[in-house]
Amino acid sequence: MNLPACPQCQSEYTYHDGVQLVCPECAHEWQEGDSTAEESLVIKDANGTALADGDTVVLIKDLKVKGSSQVIKQGTKVKGIRLQEGDHDIACKIDGSSMNLKSEFVKKA
Repeated sequence: MNLPACPQCQSEYTYHDGVQLVCPECAHEWQEGDSTAEESLVIKDANGTALADGDTVVLIKDLKVKGSSQVIKQGTKVKGIRLQEGDHDIACKIDGSSMNLKSEFVKKA
């Protein structure tokens, strides 16, 4: 398979990740064949791993629920996340309640 070189660092070691191409040297991600398209929404977890809709993540610290005395404990597994734009860039359900989380407080499971 002959994949294009990375447009950022010109590395020849690019690979497919779903519908995107990824450079393992500089971590640049882009759509193949459409250099004029806007960058797709790329949200990374606390370790720098790219997240996608439907992924399962684990909380890396206790989080207080705003407007409530409830606390979501570290290590809670959240399945089927949805990515969105904004400060709280992950939409999910925890114990049946809809929540929005910041990606900096999760890691991919």
